[in-house]
Amino acid sequence: MRTTKRLNQLALGAAALGNLFHPVSDEDAAATVEAAWACGIRAFDTAPHYGLGLSERRLGDALRTWPRTQFTLSTKVGRLLRARAGLPGDDLANGFVVPATHERVWDFSARGVRISLEESLTRLGLDRVDTVYLHDPDGHEREAFDCAYPELERMRAEGMVGAIGVGMNQTAMPARFVRDTDIDVVLLAGRYSLLHQGALAALLPLAAQRGVSVLVGGVFNSGLLADPRPGATFDYAPASAHLLDRALALRTLCETFGVPLRAAALQFPLGHPAVTGVLLGARSAAEVTDATAMINHPIPDEMWLALRAQGLLPPGVPVPVPTLI
Repeated sequence: MRTTKRLNQLALGAAALGNLFHPVSDEDAAATVEAAWACGIRAFDTAPHYGLGLSERRLGDALRTWPRTQFTLSTKVGRLLRARAGLPGDDLANGFVVPATHERVWDFSARGVRISLEESLTRLGLDRVDTVYLHDPDGHEREAFDCAYPELERMRAEGMVGAIGVGMNQTAMPARFVRDTDIDVVLLAGRYSLLHQGALAALLPLAAQRGVSVLVGGVFNSGLLADPRPGATFDYAPASAHLLDRALALRTLCETFGVPLRAAALQFPLGHPAVTGVLLGARSAAEVTDATAMINHPIPDEMWLALRAQGLLPPGVPVPVPTLI
């Protein structure tokens, strides 16, 4: 039996604080961040995209309570927020329960990423962030490489940016960033989990070779690995019968070892040497408390062996036990 001490590898994602899918009150948003702090979490991530700046404002309001040197903070560039003319509707088409007072404008130009970060710092009420991610540059590859990344390098040299990263839910373009640039970190969503190990083929080995950190998000694949049941989602769409059956099999095996599936899903990515942490979103203090309990839940080495033996994990996939990698 192995007891983990992994709070330094858990980061709080603040998309839910921007009213992702469901409204969150100002009081609950503040309580979520306060609970994370009380549990020992010191890394936080946000973006302008999340609730049209609401997430940044709420996170900044909460974090300013504590000394700036005691936490790390990341935000993202690539979407500028511009005031919308006329009466606002709602932003539900983008997944956020907020008035659509602004529109998102894709901009990976040098000027655009600098303006984006300056505006984020204003919303956060802070003078710097520790990491800036290029956010979902899937359809803007040339501009991201030729314009946005070089500008972030200049901003890093100026001290405005601590580290440069790219945040995506695919592996091919992040692998190119790792290979062809001097980025510091990849935020990878949904592509390295108990159900999906696509990053293992190229991205993770390349990151390990180049010394680039990988922060894994989407460890529950949008819900299926948190609560596998009919109607559960995988990558924000209804899960197929095959994936649901696999998730249920994972849960059954984990429970025979006294391990909640959520704990296995949270801890699994940490078995790869390139992965330095996991990013988990939360919308309440209770969800934060559960996450910290799950990432520290003891998992016997034998459970990982059993997952391999039953074909629920491929034989060569690293697991969070050095002798079993």
